[in-house]
Amino acid sequence: MSRLGRVNLLVGANNSGKTSVLEAIGLLRAGGDLSLLEKWMTQRGEYWWSDSGSKRQKEYDISHLFYGRNFSVNSYFSIEGENKSRSYKLMASVDRPPQQLSLLPFLNNNSGDVSEIGGYNIIWKWDGQQSDWIPDDLSLGFPLSHHGGLQANHIQRFSRLERAVDINTRSVTPLSLDIGELTALFDELVLTKEESTAIAALQIIEPNIERIASVGAEKYGSRSSQVGERGGFKVLMSDSKKPVPIGSMGDGIWRMLALSLSLVCAKDGVLLVDEIDSGLHYSTMYDMWKMIYQTAERLNVDVFATTHNSDCWTSLAEVISDLEIDDNSVTIHRIERDKPGSIAYTEAEIVAAADMDLEVR
Repeated sequence: MSRLGRVNLLVGANNSGKTSVLEAIGLLRAGGDLSLLEKWMTQRGEYWWSDSGSKRQKEYDISHLFYGRNFSVNSYFSIEGENKSRSYKLMASVDRPPQQLSLLPFLNNNSGDVSEIGGYNIIWKWDGQQSDWIPDDLSLGFPLSHHGGLQANHIQRFSRLERAVDINTRSVTPLSLDIGELTALFDELVLTKEESTAIAALQIIEPNIERIASVGAEKYGSRSSQVGERGGFKVLMSDSKKPVPIGSMGDGIWRMLALSLSLVCAKDGVLLVDEIDSGLHYSTMYDMWKMIYQTAERLNVDVFATTHNSDCWTSLAEVISDLEIDDNSVTIHRIERDKPGSIAYTEAEIVAAADMDLEVR
């Protein structure tokens, strides 16, 4: 991919690789932060539970990370990119133990014997990290179980590596975010000037909203909260005498809350949104794109999003035209299976395609 801008919309047929592109960008910009990978694999159900001694252990099925969904010795994938003339590369490879690895001193006490569990290691090698205390060329080894799974405790064991990550990366899936994630994001901006950005985003769906607050036992995702539950927030309406639970206002409000909070909290970083139009009526998409573009410009956020929706990209074309955007800060990239690169559309091409009712997806 080239000709990237401030806001980049990825289009293409189902199963063409759009989500994989988002995840590749996220892993590269986050310096290989495995907590992102753990989140995505959990959402896709790419894990199982196994018995490890006296307790059950969650294991991630890494076969799904590799081409053809299987791996063997010397299987690998790599992600490469450039930012301001500096190159970055992340490579994951599979090898047999014992494997000599360059581990950070503070990790040595926790790393264990890489040959003690299964028949393979997965090696994460990062080249290009900008930091004074971590080497530019770093290799970390994770032992795999006899089932070929990466145990969750090994990812958590290396969580301190996140301190080396200089890029603020946020991601929003088609299911939006759960209660715990949203309340944590909200707490980052409550009582700051950016709180008004979140309220303005909700007003795109419901103009009568005046204020929002995170409340209740659901805060930070209590054990009693269920998957898909819409709680933890109440809003004050101009036409109501008491606060209204946000869960009673529909999926569009929840989606807009997830988008706005994630965008604001991604300041000076990257926002990844899969199926950005999910849960939104076509009539709201113009205002959504206007909010995203203007906030991303103001807070220095690079946005990468996907869609299948024609109304979504044509609404983006309207925003480009109305705001007279012509500085290569907005692009559409069509991703096609088995093609070596994306097909990129500039702002002028996006507007022209919308005016002539041409299909870019």
